[in-house]
Amino acid sequence: MRLGIYAVILAFVVIVTGGVASAQQYPIMDEIAQKVIQKYRNASCEQLWQQRGQPKSPREQEAIQALRNDPQMRAVFIDRVAAPIANKMFECGLLP
Repeated sequence: MRLGIYAVILAFVVIVTGGVASAQQYPIMDEIAQKVIQKYRNASCEQLWQQRGQPKSPREQEAIQALRNDPQMRAVFIDRVAAPIANKMFECGLLP
């Protein structure tokens, strides 16, 4: 799953939900969230700048559609990824 503009948008949204208990309801989403977090942690700032706005793979598009269709799962996903992504973006100058 490549870093995309959708991940950037997720970094700006803060939704409080049931935390770890809710994440366990969505094991696949939890795996995806972990991969997104790891990609941001391991990516250089230059890589993040280059990957902004690139087209999404069909698999990414499916994941995004699933999050759009399930507000509860989306809330859990955003709760998991928002802080690590926002911190990295701040370090890279992608956030004010």
